[in-house]
Amino acid sequence: MPTLALRDVALADGSGWLFENVDLALAPRARACLVGRNATGKSTLLRMLADAVAPDFGDRTASAGLRIALAAQEPIVAGPTLVEFAMACGTARHAAEEALAAFGLNPARGAGALSGGETRRAALATAFAADPDVLLLDEPTNHLDVLAIQALEERLARSRAAVLIVSHDRAFLTRVTTSCFWLENRRVRRLNGGFARFEAWAEEIATAEAQQSRRLDVAIDRGERWLSRGVTARRARNEGRRRRLLGLRAEKAQQLRLARGEVRVGVVGAALSGRLVIEAEGVAKTVGGRTLLAGLSVRIMRGERVAIVGANGSGKTTLVKVLIGEVAPDCGVVRLGSNLSIAYVDQRRADLAAGLTVLRALAPAGGDQVMVQGAPRHVSAYAKQFLFRDEQLRQNVESLSGGERNRLLLARVLARPSNLLVLDEPTNDLDMESLDVLEDVLAGYAGTLMLVSHDRDFIDRVATSTIALDGRGRFVETPGGWSDFVAQNPLFLSSEAEVPRRRSILEKQARHNVPSLKLTYKDERRLAELETNILALSAAIMASEAILADPDLYRTDPISFGRRTVALAKAKTELAAAESEWLVLEGRRELLTKQPT
Repeated sequence: MPTLALRDVALADGSGWLFENVDLALAPRARACLVGRNATGKSTLLRMLADAVAPDFGDRTASAGLRIALAAQEPIVAGPTLVEFAMACGTARHAAEEALAAFGLNPARGAGALSGGETRRAALATAFAADPDVLLLDEPTNHLDVLAIQALEERLARSRAAVLIVSHDRAFLTRVTTSCFWLENRRVRRLNGGFARFEAWAEEIATAEAQQSRRLDVAIDRGERWLSRGVTARRARNEGRRRRLLGLRAEKAQQLRLARGEVRVGVVGAALSGRLVIEAEGVAKTVGGRTLLAGLSVRIMRGERVAIVGANGSGKTTLVKVLIGEVAPDCGVVRLGSNLSIAYVDQRRADLAAGLTVLRALAPAGGDQVMVQGAPRHVSAYAKQFLFRDEQLRQNVESLSGGERNRLLLARVLARPSNLLVLDEPTNDLDMESLDVLEDVLAGYAGTLMLVSHDRDFIDRVATSTIALDGRGRFVETPGGWSDFVAQNPLFLSSEAEVPRRRSILEKQARHNVPSLKLTYKDERRLAELETNILALSAAIMASEAILADPDLYRTDPISFGRRTVALAKAKTELAAAESEWLVLEGRRELLTKQPT
């Protein structure tokens, strides 16, 4: 029997419906996620489950005496001290103190002047301290560093509560969920499986709906699927981008091998002008008595995508500001390439003034044109690229959701001419569709990218190299994304106290699961078959789309049109499956080749 449930609920949003006919039930000890686009009502559904919002229609049912804790998307922490804030709803002092300490917070600290990460950890600690039967978490990984996210994963694994999570963090959801709810087109669908199965499941639904409707115009069909299922409808292109990313990572690995083996004397020569973006040698920086950077040397070349990772307070933002010349190092040299034009989005998101509409935020000079990288575009067309509808152009920025405000700020910054883009925590509050849009935009960006993020999946999808800081002055640079960094430096971000325990865990895993240093003969053959099949399917799809694009085909031969439409959908499904399998095998081979013999 469900612990907590919504039955056929609906909620009005102005003259329309935010959602309707929604059924959502949580069983004891459930581990579920609620996914969907920004502003579709996910946070509202969580508040409805917490009995903070009443539906216009339908029923909410809960077991007698059920204790519910909600950690909101934008928590407000108030009170004389953190422990008193955590005790405000009747939690015992010892439980509040234990939970705050577990999340790295001093219970006696004042509740004011907290950073974003500290506010998030205080809200999570308060929710866990209440020992609830149902735990509702709204974007719990926002502002958390990777170590804090991993600690949250471990805490959830030990919790007895039923859990429902709204999050954009794919890696986090993959690790902690066993079922999914998908809020789309004002209704909720359920998947009896974890988030790892979500995208393939959603793609199957999109494909089935496309086959059933028999769109006459293939181009319109593709566009509508983009709008209705932005998370997965671009899988083929994403896989192609992944192959290009693997190539860039291999190139970066070669550069690092050469750099570590060479002796550099004097300043950068003229031959590197235009290709060299930033070079730092022997950089050190101390802030508040803490050494954040010591002897750091990196070289960033044009076109690279560099991710900077580490715990909160480890110096990531400081490193960015040192590298772009906003903050001077205590010692060492930072050289900037010629003709740099820098666009910087910091994590405070303070660039949207109150009273602005979406239209004026994008076109402050008036009119209906916006200059994008030096070329004029209609503001409506540009806004649609960032998932804003025409009717939202007159909407005030204060009424936008957190994800919509983030998208709008990114749209403003990305419109400015630049050849070095610096993004500090750009994924906070973005839904998965918006993350895919951002990934698309960054893939088409011709300049160099520096990215500070704790989103492990996003780093894997975007970065060509990763710089990690441990907060004690050390750094390491690794070709590839987060997974590559962890595979090669599994203990780097662990605290000194945690190193022995984590080393013991790794040694135990190694004893029980010793991997082969190369793919099996069967896997090698399958990889070759997949590459051949992918080329053949891609060619067949292009040919079919060209034939179906003929506007007279349906009129002159509707039977043939129907057969070709079904065959095209089948070929796309087969191509998506083949590319997914290829990606798994190729990723396994890439990882094995990095292991020491």
